[in-house]
Amino acid sequence: MQLPRRSVFGLAAGAAATSWAAQASSAAAAPDVAGTEAGAVPDPTTATLRQLARHTKLEIGTAVDTTALRNDARYRELVGSEFSSVTPENVMKWEVVHPERRRYDFTQADELVTFARQHGQKVRGHTLAWHSQLPAWLTSGTWSRAELRAILREHIFTVVGRYRGRVWAWDVVNEAFNDDGTLRKSIWLNTIGPEYISDAFRWAHQADPRAILFYNDYNVEGINTKSTAVYDLLTRLRREHVPVSGFGAQGHLDTQYPVPQDVLQNLRRFGRLGLATAITEADVRYVLPGDPADVNAQAEGYSLMLESCLLEPSAISYTVWGFTDRYQWVPGTFPGEGKAAIFDENYNPKPGYNSLRRDLALAPSRRHRG
Repeated sequence: MQLPRRSVFGLAAGAAATSWAAQASSAAAAPDVAGTEAGAVPDPTTATLRQLARHTKLEIGTAVDTTALRNDARYRELVGSEFSSVTPENVMKWEVVHPERRRYDFTQADELVTFARQHGQKVRGHTLAWHSQLPAWLTSGTWSRAELRAILREHIFTVVGRYRGRVWAWDVVNEAFNDDGTLRKSIWLNTIGPEYISDAFRWAHQADPRAILFYNDYNVEGINTKSTAVYDLLTRLRREHVPVSGFGAQGHLDTQYPVPQDVLQNLRRFGRLGLATAITEADVRYVLPGDPADVNAQAEGYSLMLESCLLEPSAISYTVWGFTDRYQWVPGTFPGEGKAAIFDENYNPKPGYNSLRRDLALAPSRRHRG
């Protein structure tokens, strides 16, 4: 059932804000942030997200369209100034980086990693084992279990090994579950079996023992059937000493539906497993053309997810899945919906951006893991 848009996010955002009031005094004594004096918090009306996040030790990231990064000067400027981490939107996915059986193409991925190094940013690699955006040579082939397992192993060792020490964290396994908590049918599950998940984590760890290795999925922001299935899997993998070290909730929200009221509690239970946690792909879409209520609900949705990360010590990053409506993925996937980013098509900041500034400015200082 569709709920009234005006009441979508208010309850959860208000609950987190109550916690903020008790901690706001800590923000005044936060460590120095670039461009400010020690003990001062930068002006949230002028500072970048990256500057405002410095005292929280939470990496603030964006997915990056590398074509826009190369050709659009304003886009490039904002990627470098606003964010402390970057995620390749597409160029580390199989169809781009491994287009033929015996050929890899790291051209665009290398460009992003070089850009990140030049701008003092961390890189989140995305993604190693996923059911989608696979090259035709792989999906059209007839593989035995041993053959496909060898292909997956070679791919992970080649890609992760190339960026060893340069990619901070990897989305190793992406979207392996259906919403009902069953494992998603894919080339990996159908041919290798569920063991592909533990295999992928072990191989990624062998290729780069220092990288943080995430399981990443959507519709797992709150406690529900799907997130509990993920929780049970990661509990078992940890018990079996599989080197999974992170849980990522993507955070693709829609103002037509209620945001989970228990994002913080969900992140916390994964944190108690000894995992790093993160919001990895945040955006909040609405039915076009939208109205002021949609814009406000969008801002509250972004804020609720960030506040949950800031209140949970295991959370190490908060990433938006594209920061401008100019290059946003939503209209091509959800017809009639869009405007999901924190900047509009002309790079004007929206209320969602300002809500993130506010939350970061008020956040207490803390140290993160990893």
